[in-house]
Amino acid sequence: MICTILSIFASIFQSGWTGVNERTFIAVKPDGVQRKLVGEIVRRFERKGFKLVGLKLMQASEDLLRTHYSDLRSRPFFGKLVHFMNSGPVVAMVWQGQDVVKTARKMLGETNPADSLPGTIRGDYGVEMSRNVIHGSDSLESAQKEISLWFHPHELQNWESSSNSWIYN
Repeated sequence: MICTILSIFASIFQSGWTGVNERTFIAVKPDGVQRKLVGEIVRRFERKGFKLVGLKLMQASEDLLRTHYSDLRSRPFFGKLVHFMNSGPVVAMVWQGQDVVKTARKMLGETNPADSLPGTIRGDYGVEMSRNVIHGSDSLESAQKEISLWFHPHELQNWESSSNSWIYN
């Protein structure tokens, strides 16, 4: 019994879902890739102190996109969104760090770039809502779902950053 509990605890800690090890899913959309913003976006997350644990450039399938955006299925723009996200490569990423889901959402800005503050990714680079450069998980639950949808467990790295002691107390 104790071994089982310790095994579950170790599994949760290793998977990175709590505290400093919280993870989120970030995707640079086709417009961001085409506009060569990937490096700038990665730079912002690294400078914030978050750790990159998964990264891949990919052409997302329609099936993957329909599943990813399933909560928007009844919206009139759903088909256009899937088509747009399938129109070019996407850079899918997993970032890890303390409060990374909440902090990343603030770094991204509002969904509508016109409502985003300067200094946010969408505020600095987004022009219209349908071309807003980036996607980020909006909750810990959606982060878990999206990460497991876009990445296999073996594609995520568990590594120690030498800068952790300079970032976390």
